Amino acid sequence: MLYMKTNLPGWERALRIGCGLCTGVVALVAVPGVWGWVLAAAAVGAMGSGLLGFCPACALLGRRLDRQDR
Repeated sequence: MLYMKTNLPGWERALRIGCGLCTGVVALVAVPGVWGWVLAAAAVGAMGSGLLGFCPACALLGRRLDRQDR
């Protein structure tokens, strides 16, 4: 079973959720056609990583949280 250890600090989690929400709304309102949906899907991915506190790309690069960053 895969264990996902948190690798995002709290401030970055909040930033990802906020930016993802704004990007998703703008994508669905202002970007026409398929590209709007593609951008909205990317925004959902950013919000998901913020909610979970785990970023797969950061994990691949070996990013870890120090005790003080949590």
